[in-house]
Amino acid sequence: MSDPLLRIVSIDEIPTIRRDPVDRKTLDEADRIVDAVRREGAEAVGSYARKFGDIEADQSLVVEPAELDDALASLDVKRKDVLRRTAQRIRRFAVAQRNALSEVEISIAGGVAGHRVIPVDRAGCYAPGGRFPLPSSVLMTAVTARAAGVDEVWLASPNPTAETLAAAAIADVDGVLRVGGAQAIAALAYGIDGVPPCDAVVGPGNRWVTAAKQLVSGFVRIDMLAGPSELVVLADESAKPATVAADLLAQAEHDVDALPILVTTSKKLAQSVDAELAQQLVDLSTAGTALEALQNGFAVVVDDLQMGIDVCNQLAPEHLEVLTQDAEQIAPRLRHFGGLFIGENAAEVLGDYGAGPNHTLPTGGTARSQAGLSVFNFLKIATWMCVDDAEAASPLVEDAVALAEMEGLEGHARSAKARRVDVESDQNGRDDKNLD
Repeated sequence: MSDPLLRIVSIDEIPTIRRDPVDRKTLDEADRIVDAVRREGAEAVGSYARKFGDIEADQSLVVEPAELDDALASLDVKRKDVLRRTAQRIRRFAVAQRNALSEVEISIAGGVAGHRVIPVDRAGCYAPGGRFPLPSSVLMTAVTARAAGVDEVWLASPNPTAETLAAAAIADVDGVLRVGGAQAIAALAYGIDGVPPCDAVVGPGNRWVTAAKQLVSGFVRIDMLAGPSELVVLADESAKPATVAADLLAQAEHDVDALPILVTTSKKLAQSVDAELAQQLVDLSTAGTALEALQNGFAVVVDDLQMGIDVCNQLAPEHLEVLTQDAEQIAPRLRHFGGLFIGENAAEVLGDYGAGPNHTLPTGGTARSQAGLSVFNFLKIATWMCVDDAEAASPLVEDAVALAEMEGLEGHARSAKARRVDVESDQNGRDDKNLD
């Protein structure tokens, strides 16, 4: 009997998916690229872009909006409509998220305080190219930035296809940098001739993109440091083996480093899923990649659903599907995930392709503390206060003086004391005497 494609491990053997987002060698090499772009600007970007095959020798680095419109016009009606419908679903969800945030104003001693919700001025979005150009990522990032209220949105994508450029037109980006990798992230962060520096840089990418995002994160805002894609399917005996296998393979075909995992209460289901994996791989065009990725994955057979829930919360995966009889009752007990897909019909791939929620999600267990890309990545919660009644503010002043003296910051204490009502009166008295 051949070994299973998805090895079965015990609870004690479950490997951690927590990992550094990028290895030291990649980080060091990306640092040299980022530093060159910071110092030399477009010259360095162009040099790296030609070296890595992003552009031809006579190609410009930037695609202007008119060319984006031409790309959109070149598509057949069916493809245009798919991109437009997807953009509308993403926009509708993102706008709802933005509307969930409101301005705040409360009374404080002597005045009022609050916060404002302010979008960044300029966003840089990255969409992968390579083997699988992702116009869906163009929409996920740029449409979301616009929904947040960002005034200027730029896109970087290596070797952009007509579909990628058309998606950029639909998302209303201001221009496209036809460059990928660390040099693209550096260009978006620091700016080059033709591309202004951005305040936030977001979007999925390979390890070079991730490394560069880590390097520029102290200079600009980033969304996250994501690694290879992950899917956990939590299933009981009611799940259909063919559906579970199809979902695991959809994840496995992303990349040889992808991580497909099955957590189930049924050993029989685990065995049936394995048989389905073998059958479906026979005519899968991406079988080579998927087969290699399956070696990273595993199946866990648990005693009951509570144990399965505990395993899922421990793993905190990027994507988590719940294929159980009582999926809607199970879902609230799951706490750590990038995106949650509840019930047999909520396929993870529907989230990938624009049902509404964003597909740019945290990986490597970081879903324990981090959420996926949303309008919130482009918004600042900026606080303010106004004190117009000095006498009523006396408690704040006296506490500030006391805390400053407690911390040994005499300048702070003097600044607070200058707001004492009696100090103002004494000062006014001295001013009156000087007038005499």
